[in-house]
Amino acid sequence: MRFRPCIDIHNGKVKQIVGGSLQDFKDHAQENFVSEQDGAFYAELYKKAGLRGGHVILLNRQDSPFFEATRSQALKALRAYPQGLQIGGGVNPGNAEKYLSAGASHVIVTSYVFSDGRISWKNLEEIEKTVGKEHLVLDLSCRKKEGRYYIVTDRWQKFTEVPVSMELLHELGSHCDEFLIHAVDVEGKAKGIETELVQLLSGYTEKNITYAGGVGSMKDIRLLGEYGKNRLDVTVGSALDIFGGDIPFSELAKLK
Repeated sequence: MRFRPCIDIHNGKVKQIVGGSLQDFKDHAQENFVSEQDGAFYAELYKKAGLRGGHVILLNRQDSPFFEATRSQALKALRAYPQGLQIGGGVNPGNAEKYLSAGASHVIVTSYVFSDGRISWKNLEEIEKTVGKEHLVLDLSCRKKEGRYYIVTDRWQKFTEVPVSMELLHELGSHCDEFLIHAVDVEGKAKGIETELVQLLSGYTEKNITYAGGVGSMKDIRLLGEYGKNRLDVTVGSALDIFGGDIPFSELAKLK
């Protein structure tokens, strides 16, 4: 298990939010923490700690009045830690190469591939061709409905018809370098991980998976290792002391 740090950016600020609260209407989100520092500050912190593969996530739509401020923060982070960070949020073939040129090691894609509630194999082929699968992370962030975890898109607001399964991971794994999976219903709440989802993901061993959602203590980190058979990497946000939480960043930084 490795620790993958994050830089979540909303309305031009580095923040930690409750994932399921994000709305496009008036760019609203329930905030856990709003930093006075910019994206470059956190990128340099992660670089100094020797942590690679962290995620920079843009949480505004491209038509939002805050999008340019959010994108500016993301670019500052990428330039501060070239090849050390991945970027996601509205990524498509039209902008992916620009993010890679700005310093991202990978681009993270959800909505472009899971279009209109289904997998768009045409879009997947296009983004894979544009950046190369070695630079592509597929985000299969999900929410539970009727006893199953379904992929959600558009900043986690829209359910697709695609459940997370071993078959899906095997099917998509040949098109990407790794997966990022947020358990959206517990994201930003720091009240415990989704053990059922973690157990499901632990059965897949072909590509790296980073899990995010619900970690609130070092006990949760140990549970993730147990249920995930130490096969999953982990992202922690709101629970970290650098984002107003209680888990020492210095402790998780040892997981690399």
